[in-house]
Amino acid sequence: MRILIDIGHPGHVHLFKNFAWDMQKKGHEILFSCRDKEFEIYLLKKYGFKYKSFGKKYKKLIGKLFGLLKFDIQMIVTALQFKPDIFLSHGSMYASHASAIVRKPHISFEDTFNMEQVKLYSPFTEAILVNNFKNPPLSSKNVITYNGYHELAYLHPKQFSANRDIFSILNIKEDEPYVIIRFVSWDASHDTGQGGLTLEYKEKIINTLVKQIKVFISSEGELPDALKPYQIKIPAEKMHDSLAFATLFIGEGATMASECAMLGTPSIYVNTLDPLTIKEQEAYGLLFDYRNADGVLEKALELLNQKNLKEEFQIKKEQLLSDKINVTAFTVWFVEHYPKSIDILKKDSNYQLRFK
Repeated sequence: MRILIDIGHPGHVHLFKNFAWDMQKKGHEILFSCRDKEFEIYLLKKYGFKYKSFGKKYKKLIGKLFGLLKFDIQMIVTALQFKPDIFLSHGSMYASHASAIVRKPHISFEDTFNMEQVKLYSPFTEAILVNNFKNPPLSSKNVITYNGYHELAYLHPKQFSANRDIFSILNIKEDEPYVIIRFVSWDASHDTGQGGLTLEYKEKIINTLVKQIKVFISSEGELPDALKPYQIKIPAEKMHDSLAFATLFIGEGATMASECAMLGTPSIYVNTLDPLTIKEQEAYGLLFDYRNADGVLEKALELLNQKNLKEEFQIKKEQLLSDKINVTAFTVWFVEHYPKSIDILKKDSNYQLRFK
């Protein structure tokens, strides 16, 4: 089987990397396609995958409209050359459009529910894999629900074990407490009209926390000079190790907040965008969800002063994991047995539980 996987974000590389490795071991051929946005190409090279880059991603509206046409054409040309049997993506408009042109199925994961994008790709997508939320915003006939999160495709205990060499890479003592703070660039289409922390409040949080704990900043955009000394300097593939051993995470990005939930690291998420994954993980007590900065610093200080904080959150993590499946194992089965896998799940949704 030949599988073309389109990547739109560094997190998508992690979403599909274990799937790609497992499928390659089974003799299937994998090609990734991407735009040059953040660390996608670095990660694809680091993990040894074959890939095709379509160039820089556009940030402004007019550029995005032009990019839709440009990247569609590039995807179609790539598909004609690679001749995939299946397209796989996380809500990729380009993969869905190309799949329709070359008449091959497109399977998509979805968890951000940016309806503008969903409307552009769903008519050309045979299966949309969505966590079985209580009130999912998608209800079309091609939606397939499963009991997991994207982050469990690469952070499930069967897929990931944190490496303690992160302490030496961070240049700190073994088991020294530290906080990771994440700022996003607000360039993504689902970030339009959304907001998080002001620059003034970012500086206030950091200036307060550094008095009692080591602070590292991960940022999509350029940091102001006052914050640059705190910028984390590690290889991109080591980010999950740093999150696993962190005492606390504070961030505007839903992906990292959710990753911390999978790792049992206390997480404070600050964003007007309120994803269903965040709501569900908040219900497990693994993260704290804020629409703005009000109360964020107070909650951070409260958590840092709490005894046995990490031990308590590891217990909560184990509860979550006991309720969820290994998403990589599920995806391998679903793709290898497609389209029969759709019928199996529609007849018996509990079939997926064998992938725990």
